[in-house]
Amino acid sequence: MRTITTKEKNMALSDEIVDRLMGDGVPSVEEIEKRYPPRALSEGQCVTRIAPSPTGFMHLGSVYAALISERVAHQSGGVFMLRIEDTDTKREVEGAAEFIIKALGDFGLEFDEGPLNDSKEVGAYGPYVQSKRREIYQAYIKELLKKGLAYPCFCSEDEINAMRERQTKAGGRPGYYGMWAKCRNLTEEQIKANLDAGKPFVIRFKSPGKYINKIAIEDVCRGKRFFPENDLDIVIMKSDKLPTYHFAHLIDDHLMGTTHFLRGDEWLSSLPLHIQLFQVMGWTPPKYGHIAPIQKLEDEARRKLSKRKDPEANIAFYGEKGYPKEVVIDYLMNLANSDFEDFKRANPEKSYRDFEFKIERLNNSGPLLDFVKLENISKEFIATLSADELYARLYDWAGKHDVVLQKRMDEQSAYFKQILNIERGNCDRVRKDFYMMSAIYPEISYFFDDEFKLTPDGALSELSNLPQEDVKFIANAYCGLYDENDNKDEWFAKVKEFALASGYAKNAKEIAKNPDIKYKGTVSDVATVLRVLMTGRRESPDLYSIMQVLGRDRVMKRLGLLG
Repeated sequence: MRTITTKEKNMALSDEIVDRLMGDGVPSVEEIEKRYPPRALSEGQCVTRIAPSPTGFMHLGSVYAALISERVAHQSGGVFMLRIEDTDTKREVEGAAEFIIKALGDFGLEFDEGPLNDSKEVGAYGPYVQSKRREIYQAYIKELLKKGLAYPCFCSEDEINAMRERQTKAGGRPGYYGMWAKCRNLTEEQIKANLDAGKPFVIRFKSPGKYINKIAIEDVCRGKRFFPENDLDIVIMKSDKLPTYHFAHLIDDHLMGTTHFLRGDEWLSSLPLHIQLFQVMGWTPPKYGHIAPIQKLEDEARRKLSKRKDPEANIAFYGEKGYPKEVVIDYLMNLANSDFEDFKRANPEKSYRDFEFKIERLNNSGPLLDFVKLENISKEFIATLSADELYARLYDWAGKHDVVLQKRMDEQSAYFKQILNIERGNCDRVRKDFYMMSAIYPEISYFFDDEFKLTPDGALSELSNLPQEDVKFIANAYCGLYDENDNKDEWFAKVKEFALASGYAKNAKEIAKNPDIKYKGTVSDVATVLRVLMTGRRESPDLYSIMQVLGRDRVMKRLGLLG
C-alpha cells in the first residue's frame, strides 16, 4: 500500500472503531500476501481471466471475451483463469455458475485455473469463487480503514436517492463526492453513536482524485484515452460485508497475478476509478483492454446484442439449434480478427489455435452478428464430416433436444447413415446444405414414409406447371423402366431415352431451334417429376443416390401414388 499522507493519518480510525466495523477474526494483509506469492512468469507470458457473474444465462459476448482472453494467455504460454464473481447475491441465479463452467468446456475454452464444480477447483491462487474469499477482501478493507483511506457511510437508500434528485435538479453531476459525501468526515464519536444506534452501514473508498484533472490511460485495445480523474467515494463493501465488483476485482487481480484484464467496453468509464484504486493500494495495475460488444442489425441500424430481446445472445441458443461448437468458436474468432477467414480458407484442416491472434486487430466499432456468415462456416465444416461422424453428432444432439428423433435413429441407424452419406462419401462435390443439427431431419424427412405425403396443395403443387396427365404418364411408364441394379450412367441413360421417345426435348436450346415441334418439355422436366415423386421437392441432392437409399419398394410405392 502506498505511503500515507499526514492528513490521511489524521483521518485514520482507531482499532476499536475498525474492530466494531469489521468484527474479529479478520486475517492481516501480511498473512494474505504470504498465501499468494507472485507468479514466476517468463518475459512475455500473460495471465488473463474470464470473470462472469452467475446472474443468468451466459451471453455470447462473454464467450467472445473468454476466447480473446484465452488466446492472449495461451499464445504467450501463460495462464487463463476462470473466476466466478458472485458477490451480487440478490441477482444470483441458481445453477448459473455450473452452466458457465460447462459452457466453457463445451466450446473447448479450457481454463488452467478455476472452479471445476461447487466443491473442486484447480490452481494455487484460489478460491476462484468470490463468495469464498470474503475474509480476504475484509482484510484489505480493514487496512484501508486503519489508514484513513476508507470510511463507514450510514446514509440510507432514501437519503442517497434524495441527494441524486437534488444533484439532477441543480444540473450537477450525480454521485457521492465532495460536498455531497455526507459521511466522509464523520468523527469517531459520530461513528460510535451511529453504531450504538444499530444503523446499517457500507464502507466507502476515500478518493484522493479531482474531477477537473485529466489523466491519460493506455488501453491495449483502444490505445491512449483521456479521462477525468475519479473523485467518487464509491462503495467498496456492502452492508452484507461482501465487496462490490470494483473492489473485489482489484484484490483478486492483484493476488492472482493478472497481467491483462480484457472486458466489455461498458466498463470503460470505470477505468479511472480502477486505476486509482490500484495506485492507492500501491500496486501495479494490469493492462486493461475494453472489447467492443457484438452488435446486430435492426431496421438498418446497429445496436448491441441484447440479453433481454435477442435469443441468440444466449450461448445455449447455439447448442439448442445444433451449431457445431467448432463452428461457433471459428465464427467468433472471425469476428475478433477478420483475417482469420483467410487463414481458415488457406488452412481448412487447422484449428483456430494455430492462428496468430492479434489484439490490436479487434474491431473497436463492434463486430456485427451475421447468421448468413455463421451458416456458411457451419456448412463448410459439416461437409468435412464423414457420415459416421455426422450421425454421432446428430445422435448426441438429439439425445439432449429431440428424443423422438433419437429413438428413430436407434431404430433405423443403418438407414440413417445411408441417408447422411449421400453426396458425402466418395463423390466429387460434397453436399453443403446442412448447417445445424436441428435442420437436418427436416431436410431428410421425406425418406420416411410416415413423413412423406403427395397432395395437390402440397408437394404436387411443385408440378403445377405440367399437365397432370403427363405427370401420371411419366410415373406409370417409369415403373417398368426402373432397375435398382443400374449404375448412375445406366440410370440416367434410361431417363433420357424415355424422355426423348416420349416427346421431350434434350434441352431448352433444342426447343428454341425447332419452334414448329410441340415438345412436352425437356429431359429436365422428366427428371423433376421423378424428383418430386421421390422427395416432394423440386430441388434435392443427387436423385440417383436418393433412389438407391430409398430402395426398390419405396420407389415403386411412390411412383404408384398417383394411381
